[in-house]
Amino acid sequence: MIGAVRGWLTGVVAVSLLVFLVRMLLPESAVRRVAEFTGGLLLLSALLYPLKGLAPKLLETDLSHWQQEIGQRQEELEETQADALSAVIAEKTASYISDKAEALGLSLRVTVETEPTAEGLSVPVAAEVEGPYSQAIASLMETELGIPRERQVWHEREN
Repeated sequence: MIGAVRGWLTGVVAVSLLVFLVRMLLPESAVRRVAEFTGGLLLLSALLYPLKGLAPKLLETDLSHWQQEIGQRQEELEETQADALSAVIAEKTASYISDKAEALGLSLRVTVETEPTAEGLSVPVAAEVEGPYSQAIASLMETELGIPRERQVWHEREN
């Protein structure tokens, strides 16, 4: 046991000295940076050498539980990302409609609903508008944004 520790320490010291000598002998250049990186990897390898016997034992363990856990987390992250993207699209679409209404001299409060497509993209499918009805805005939502008139709800109020 002590012989193994002594051999390991000797290897670590030898690699450390080799890395030090190479570093001192090479001028500052790309070659030196590559040599330092390679030396660092060699030193790391020498330090971790005693753990080589653990690798087969780790590979024998059942990783299916962790793979399932990773799959669940990945699905949750994808769902969270899709929800966030959908919210941004709804917000930007509502802002676009409000800006077009302001250009016409109208003040509207718009809420947009989105749904994912088969490709996973979120598209606006419905709008709820609070303010005076505008044929121009209703047409804009239908032609430019693809929100059909039957999915446009107008709550009329004074401007």
